[in-house]
Amino acid sequence: MIETDGVEPVGLDRVRAAASARHLPIELRERPAANSLVEAAALLGIEPAGIVKTLVVKRSDDTYLFALVPGDRSISWPKLRAVVGVNKLQLPDPERARAATGYERGTIVPIGSTTDWPIFADERIRGARIAMGAGAHGYSLFVDADALIAAYGATVADISEAART
Repeated sequence: MIETDGVEPVGLDRVRAAASARHLPIELRERPAANSLVEAAALLGIEPAGIVKTLVVKRSDDTYLFALVPGDRSISWPKLRAVVGVNKLQLPDPERARAATGYERGTIVPIGSTTDWPIFADERIRGARIAMGAGAHGYSLFVDADALIAAYGATVADISEAART
């Protein structure tokens, strides 16, 4: 159980408000901390691929985008650069990621971000109910991937590769 003194984290309110504004049904679920993706998936009762990582990615012009990648895969930088049409992309440091989204790493989700950056979703999430960050530590968000893609006009493409072990 997460101690909140009866007050939910602010990030959850932003997520709820943004989802409601886009008529996007979501489920927020409190969950204990996990030490790995496999452990997090087990706590949620889903496969690791069902947890979608939201990566905030910096372009060379200091704008950002979101990349949504299944938990059991890694971002493919060459594929993402080709889809975005740029030569250089990078992960920002935690402070820049927070400034770009309003969320701390580990809680980042496009829903309720302080800026609606473009979303690039890996094609493998289509047709699935997925779990994501929820804007606050100790919570997960569940959403229909196709509804999320439609609500945000996300670009869907092959942007991932098998995770290296």
